Amino acid sequence: MSTHASALGARVDALAAKLPRERLQAAKEHGFSDTQLANIFSTEEAAVRQLRKQYGVESVFKTVDTCAAEFDARTPYHYSTYDEENESVRSEKKKVIILGGGPNRIGQGIEFDYCCVQAVFALREAGYETIMVNCNPETVSTDYDIADKLYFEPLTFEDTIRIIEHENPLGVIVSFGGQTPLKLSGKLHDEGVTILGTSPEGIDLAEDRKKFGALLDRLNIPHPDYGTAVNLEEAQAITRRIGYPVLVRPSYVLGGRAMKIIYSDDSLKEYVDQALFISEKYPLLIDRFLETAVEFDIDALADESDCVISGIMQHVEAAGIHSGDSTSILPYHNINPEVIATMKEYTRIMAENLKVVGLMNVQYAVQNDSVYVIEVNPRASRTVPFVGKATAIPVVKIATRVMLGEKLSDLRREFDLKDCDELGMKHLAIKEPVFPFSKFVKSGVYLGPEMRSTGEAMSLADQFPEAFAKAYQAANMHLPLSGSVFISVNNQDKNPRILEIARSLYRMDFDLVATEGTYRFLRDNDIECKKVFKVGEEGRPNIFDIIKHGKINFVINTPRGEQALHDEEAIGAASVQSNVPFVTTIEAAEASVQAIDCIRHQEFGVKSLQEYASYRNAR
Repeated sequence: MSTHASALGARVDALAAKLPRERLQAAKEHGFSDTQLANIFSTEEAAVRQLRKQYGVESVFKTVDTCAAEFDARTPYHYSTYDEENESVRSEKKKVIILGGGPNRIGQGIEFDYCCVQAVFALREAGYETIMVNCNPETVSTDYDIADKLYFEPLTFEDTIRIIEHENPLGVIVSFGGQTPLKLSGKLHDEGVTILGTSPEGIDLAEDRKKFGALLDRLNIPHPDYGTAVNLEEAQAITRRIGYPVLVRPSYVLGGRAMKIIYSDDSLKEYVDQALFISEKYPLLIDRFLETAVEFDIDALADESDCVISGIMQHVEAAGIHSGDSTSILPYHNINPEVIATMKEYTRIMAENLKVVGLMNVQYAVQNDSVYVIEVNPRASRTVPFVGKATAIPVVKIATRVMLGEKLSDLRREFDLKDCDELGMKHLAIKEPVFPFSKFVKSGVYLGPEMRSTGEAMSLADQFPEAFAKAYQAANMHLPLSGSVFISVNNQDKNPRILEIARSLYRMDFDLVATEGTYRFLRDNDIECKKVFKVGEEGRPNIFDIIKHGKINFVINTPRGEQALHDEEAIGAASVQSNVPFVTTIEAAEASVQAIDCIRHQEFGVKSLQEYASYRNAR
């Protein structure tokens, strides 16, 4: 017997002395989880689980009665309870379990539901019985006519392993439900469960920042300098080494929750003091923040010997904005081909070394044509539905078949796969976030690493200006065709790009309004504009007042630094309250000006997704 097994046995014996079978049975019937009982009796979950098995205390599955007991219900819905009769009948078919994303948070989870549903279709087509595990009834994956069998259960180890033991599937897919099921992969694997797709070792290598950083160093792939900390002293030591600004975040988060860009020791102390949970197992991750960099999302399909780049999306906003809040362009727009080639090469190298099987998402930051890896997720990402619809490539179906053991090289021929940017796309697709700011005015409008959007819109067109204009309209943001534009840019953005933006607006007969520094820069370059006071400056009316009184029709404000971001919140709040569209990066301003010009001079056409996708059949 191993030392670990012996120690576990001792803990089980100690627990049995405190918790006889009758009390354990009663506790389970009253809804206490193994984790809760372990906490109450100062032991570990594995000891409670082992004692339950010794006692024979196991949950059974009941069928959801959709006929109110008037007729025999034949629905495939099941839930667990501590009772006597098990109503879930296991079939002898070959089957696969898919773990969903769990409860939907605002702005999160829908992309995972899409992936789960597409995986069900692919598995059924391949002849497998499909079993869905999810606890959210407000998703398509939990509709009665999707999976062959559905368990309304929490995505916890205790509930999931019980279903697996009952159904005895060929394997379990964890990579279509986001971080929630991904975190279960290691424990399930330790219990002998077959994880289809990327191995738990590969998942852990990508998720553990120290291991992943060491891998990048070994592969000679650049990444922002970083460190991990479990207290303020360690965090301060890291910032002294890598310098401010830094991006700080907890381990294993989805949607960028609690991520923040920190500019000073005081802000760092405030963040650490407010952090809810930091430990050796879940340390703070601290990265050097690359200001003014351009960010990219790359989606890829891989097996252990091949990799297909399925989508390269360029963010309009500068790095530091959560990918779920960014406006993304597919394919990329006006980028050095060498930068694209480098990102492709790094993606393939990382896929090979992480032994990715199925889907993979990589986020890059590009600063002065130097490429840095931000993070890798060996799972489905929020961009998968967007890429699939824009390129007409059934990426989830292909990934599912790869997980079942098919070779990507064979699937390349069947689906005519090349890299997405080499497919000869004759159109552009833009993903535009939708924000709740008009409903939650006091929530603050500044975009950062923590996700704020509550939805996304997609637009397609043959040219970039039309696609961007459609994206604005789809997200219910109406660009002005005349009126006044407020411009306030940081010193780094006082360059020829903002001059061209201002001249284009002036040529379209917009009146320009600017704060002191931007006003002087524009006037020194012979661009006519009016000066207005900043927020907090002596003198009224300031820009906040002018926006609130409806005298501004479009806002271009590119803050940089902690104080500038604070001022931007006031400007942004006034813009939201007055329903004035605003942008916070030069890139978004350039795109917006092109879109305004497009709306003024062009009638938009309408085509179906199938018509846009016909380029694949015309080659």
